[in-house]
Amino acid sequence: MVGVVAGCKQATALTVEVLKGSVPVQMVNKFRQQSNQGVINFVPQPQIKDLFGLLQKWKSQPSTQPSSQADLVMIGDFWLHSAIQQQLIQPLEPKLWPQWSQLPSRWQNIVRRNTEGKFDPKGKIWAAPYVAGSTVIIYRVDKFKALGWTPEDWNDLWRQELRHRISLPNQAREVIGLTLKKLGHSYNTADLSKVKNLESELLKLHQNVKLYDSNSYLKPLMLGDTWLAVGWSTDISPEVQYQNGLAAVVPKSGTALWLNLWVKPAGVQSSPTATLADKWIDFCWSPQVATQLSLLTATTSPIILGMNPQELPQSLRENPLLFPDKAILENSDFLQPLSPNSVKQYQQLWEKIRRGT
Repeated sequence: MVGVVAGCKQATALTVEVLKGSVPVQMVNKFRQQSNQGVINFVPQPQIKDLFGLLQKWKSQPSTQPSSQADLVMIGDFWLHSAIQQQLIQPLEPKLWPQWSQLPSRWQNIVRRNTEGKFDPKGKIWAAPYVAGSTVIIYRVDKFKALGWTPEDWNDLWRQELRHRISLPNQAREVIGLTLKKLGHSYNTADLSKVKNLESELLKLHQNVKLYDSNSYLKPLMLGDTWLAVGWSTDISPEVQYQNGLAAVVPKSGTALWLNLWVKPAGVQSSPTATLADKWIDFCWSPQVATQLSLLTATTSPIILGMNPQELPQSLRENPLLFPDKAILENSDFLQPLSPNSVKQYQQLWEKIRRGT
């Protein structure tokens, strides 16, 4: 269903570095037909962090060496700040994208930064949003039917009947973040010492945790070893839910959002290939393609969030993971880089909670 297409490298070929499984082959074929370009290389990488590493590698290469850099690279929004600061990428020209104006303003503003990588309403556009996802609650339908209730928000994770029944990501930002959200704060809270009852709430939550796992958390849920897991919307398609008796919900009080972006490496020059890269960015935002992309990859193309829900397929508009409630989205946070001092606070608190003391 989902794949990438690769061809032989030619001077006029468009080369795009992507996360494995993130670009449906149907999209690539359609774009090739529309652009009349025979050779378009989509080079898959196993992890999103590998793509950021490529940008750093190309930047450090001596100018005397033949360049192997791609025309376009996919990175996560969390790395955008560093990519700008380290001068790994170059600003983009939204005037080359007819569909840019259809993108909801929040999704435009997330990529509008100054030269230090910080949010700036007057800054340049440094990336193009591709797909988004969120942190969600996944649970076993049978277990909660017996309990007589279903999870709806973060505070449900603290209920006594879930003692040693849940799994959480093995990530300080996610676990501390969802606890901050429960207490009415942002995932990006810089000074944890100012949040009343944060440590005691985390310790209570820790008592309900059976395991911390960011990768294989669905298996114990399917086996019934856990009843509830916190994970990612991209891991839990309707088919996976149906086949395993699972359900998923985006917490009402808001959650963590992530966004994969298109960026141009700093060394890419203006050329027919560069123009083709901008055509690809805009192609991904055409309503029909954005709809297909969302359904095939279990991610959300931000363009559909500005569309009339009645124009979307029923399977998309009635999927709360792909088409979340607007109020939930407004209360949700993109994870932003923290200062070294804040990172230290999070890590120290995380280690203390994991010790259960």
